[in-house]
Amino acid sequence: MSFNAKSGALLSSRAARWWWRQQPSCAAAAPAWSCFGGSWSRPILDMSYSRHFLDFQGSSIPSSMKKLVVTKLSQNFREAVTLQQDSPVPLPGDGDLLVRNRFVGINASDINYSAGRYDASVKPPFDIGFEGVGEVVALGLSASADFTVGQAVAYVKAGSFAEYTVVSARQAVPLPSVKPEFLTLMVSGATAYLSLKELGDLSEGKKVLVTAAAGGTGQFAVQLAKKAKCHVIGTCSSDEKGGFLKSIGCDRTINYKTENVESVLRKDYPEGVDVVYESVGGKMFDLALNALAIKGCLIVIGFITGYQSPTGLQPVKAELLPAKLLKKSASIRGFFLNHYLSDYKMALQHLLKMYERGDLVCEVDFGDMSPEGKFTGLESVFRAVDYMYMGKNIGKIVVELPHSVNSKL
Repeated sequence: MSFNAKSGALLSSRAARWWWRQQPSCAAAAPAWSCFGGSWSRPILDMSYSRHFLDFQGSSIPSSMKKLVVTKLSQNFREAVTLQQDSPVPLPGDGDLLVRNRFVGINASDINYSAGRYDASVKPPFDIGFEGVGEVVALGLSASADFTVGQAVAYVKAGSFAEYTVVSARQAVPLPSVKPEFLTLMVSGATAYLSLKELGDLSEGKKVLVTAAAGGTGQFAVQLAKKAKCHVIGTCSSDEKGGFLKSIGCDRTINYKTENVESVLRKDYPEGVDVVYESVGGKMFDLALNALAIKGCLIVIGFITGYQSPTGLQPVKAELLPAKLLKKSASIRGFFLNHYLSDYKMALQHLLKMYERGDLVCEVDFGDMSPEGKFTGLESVFRAVDYMYMGKNIGKIVVELPHSVNSKL
């Protein structure tokens, strides 16, 4: 039986059971009401909702799908992750949406997740992928109060590397349309916004150094610091990336392949930089620490150079750290997005408005310049992760998932 028929019947019965549980008992009902002989003050089932459970407005939903699953804990993404061809399409519960993913985002921390570094208690197999954008193709009755079939949504939730993902309506963000640019804001943009807002104390004239500035999150750190009227320095690995950074307002670009970062910072900024947005780790962390001004702050949002190692870390010169911080009254602050979820919706709404006004560039890299071309389909997620760790991307790496030509959405 197809998903359309079987699931429609199942969800329809769920809806009826849900309705029945909400009704007052005969004893609790008002005297004028009767459970069987009289009539209720509201209909047994709002049939405007029932179509969500019966035919999904004609959407073509298969019974099985492709998805990526971590089958072995490893920082080597290709070793850790398996593409499953015939996984059952999940069913949304009463407060859930079934989202057909159209675009999924690649994050440096995908390999931390595949290595089991975020939760040691979770054992394979488990789903992977942090964020997606797509359309609602089915939903539970309670969820239908706020969402409709065909609506564009984005979300942050483990399991986005799949053709379909069940998402709680509370986690879904309604969008005006399905565009990859919206995906860039979900993790990368929100990380830059919240970390700089909460920890950066940005103000006019401050000097801000952004490492990996042309990457998925670096692009937003550059732009947000410029909006705060700061002087922005960005490190990158090519002249092409340097050109992109200048186009979004970066005041000084440093191509670390052709320039000595330490020498440039010492010569051009002898008094140091006030804020560092650091995501590289290792030697770049050490350089950035040494470049801090008096009362400067280094914000650590990642350390990508270490993620592929067995420990996930790259050595830094930690033995001198206390003395360096004391000498400058400087600080190092860590930022992990999960610890700021209470402010997440506010941040996202702010960023969405900025983008819609044309005040924010959301650069997307589909891998068109990669050897095998554009990242299309779940099979290309492996290439996309490799592409990121080769340092090739400009902006956020996004994989497009083509949808069935039979779909009416």
